[in-house]
Amino acid sequence: MAKPQTLKADERARTGSGVLKQMRREGFVPSVVYGGGTENKNVKIHAKTLRDMLNHAASDSILVNLDLDDSTTQLAFLQDVQHDALTNEILHVDFLAVDEKTEITANLPLELEGEPAGVKAGGVLEQMLHSLEVRCLPNDLPESLEADVSGMEIGDILHIGDMTFPEGVTATLNDDVVVAIVSKGRVAKTEEEEAAEGEDAPTEPEVTSEKSDDE
Repeated sequence: MAKPQTLKADERARTGSGVLKQMRREGFVPSVVYGGGTENKNVKIHAKTLRDMLNHAASDSILVNLDLDDSTTQLAFLQDVQHDALTNEILHVDFLAVDEKTEITANLPLELEGEPAGVKAGGVLEQMLHSLEVRCLPNDLPESLEADVSGMEIGDILHIGDMTFPEGVTATLNDDVVVAIVSKGRVAKTEEEEAAEGEDAPTEPEVTSEKSDDE
C-alpha cells in the first residue's frame, strides 16, 4: 500500500495574483486544503520538495501528511496539480483533507505482468488501458495496479472484470471495459502450409531441344 509522505505546509493569507507570483519566485507553490468538515486552509509548499515527491511517485494520486504551522498534522490526498502549459512549472495544488474512513478516487498506473502464452506463439499483446481510476479508503490505496496476462492465448481479451484488485479497491469503470488483447501476429508459415502453396503454384512448361519428324 502507498505510504503517506510528509510535507511542510506554511499558512498563507489570501492574496492577489501579484503576490502569488512573488511567492512562486521565492520557491513556494500556493496550495489549498479543503474538505474534512473544516474550513479551507490556504497554505504554501516548498516547490522543490513537491517536485521531488512527484518525480519519485508512480502517479499524482498521493497521500501526504501535511505538517501545519500549528504543530498539527493533517492527512490529505493530492487532488489536483496545476501546471504552466509552457514551462510545466507547478502553479497550484489542491489537497483534500481526509481521515481513515474517507473514500477517495485515484487514477493509478496499470502494469501488465508476465508474457502471454499467445505472444510466445507469435501473437501481439495490445494494452488498451495504461491507467485506471479506482475507489478505496486511504489505508487501502496502492501505488499502482497489476494485471497478470501470462495465461492469455491468441484471441483472448482481458476485461476489468477479469482483474484481481487489492482488498478494498474497486474500479470505477464497468467490468466489460477492455484492458488488453492478444491479437494474431504475422506467424511464420508451417512446412505443411508451404507445401500446400507449392502444390497450388502453376507449373512451368517443359522446354526440350528435340526436333520434330517434320523438320
